[in-house]
Amino acid sequence: MIREDLLRRLATAGIVALIVYVGLATAIFIVMRQPPDRFGRIMARMPMPLFMVVPFKTLWSVARAGELGVGHAAPEFDLQTVDRTARVKLSSFRGKQPVALVFGSYT
Repeated sequence: MIREDLLRRLATAGIVALIVYVGLATAIFIVMRQPPDRFGRIMARMPMPLFMVVPFKTLWSVARAGELGVGHAAPEFDLQTVDRTARVKLSSFRGKQPVALVFGSYT
């Protein structure tokens, strides 16, 4: 009787833990699909141990995969100049000069 009750409680606790884990992973995946500025604001508040529990790299690879392929045109975007005096659009260079887009660290 006591053993059955303990097993039932352990099974219930396991199911609840699984539901919480899946919900947390889903919430983080949804956050990863947000624009970078919003994603950064939210992730800055995440507790560091959470990154060891949730498969962050796998979720990130799926959430940010994109649909660009070799030969596709880069999506339009604009950036502020280093001196912050203007904004420059990628399309303003089309047909005028080559542009190299470097994403991530190259050090």
